[in-house]
Amino acid sequence: MMLSTISMSSPLGVLRLFGDGEELVGLMLPGDTTLTGTARSTPLLEAARTQLEEYFAGERRDFDLPLAPKGTGFQQLVWRTLTTIGYAETWSYGQLARAIGRPAASRAVGAANGKNPLAIIVPCHRVIGANGTLTGYGGGLPAKKWLLQHEHKHGGHAAIGTLFATC
Repeated sequence: MMLSTISMSSPLGVLRLFGDGEELVGLMLPGDTTLTGTARSTPLLEAARTQLEEYFAGERRDFDLPLAPKGTGFQQLVWRTLTTIGYAETWSYGQLARAIGRPAASRAVGAANGKNPLAIIVPCHRVIGANGTLTGYGGGLPAKKWLLQHEHKHGGHAAIGTLFATC
């Protein structure tokens, strides 16, 4: 099935949303060209755009969309677990590995995190280094920093100094 896609402006730049009709399968950050599709608006893509606009306005903390990211069983497990990390909360890769029952799999968790096709909605930006520093992000560390600061600002949590001093 051909994917439908729409673009939207955001504080991070232009985002592209991809759906297969009934489920959201991708959200590409600026500069990402992994997915292609036919430019066509659908009710699902419009709902995703609205929810992202609400998120960027500080009015939404959780997304309520049917998701179908494509990946291995391990990646799917990591991505599902990412959705349990609360708004304005951060976990280390080790915490994420322990949460999926694979405490020695921090590197594999990091690799799965890096393949997340639904950035922001499946909040891989909430995973940081064990020492509290920002580490890799497909949209770049400045985007990760912006997302975390945005959530801390709208989540009522004090920013963690070391977290935001790293980029």
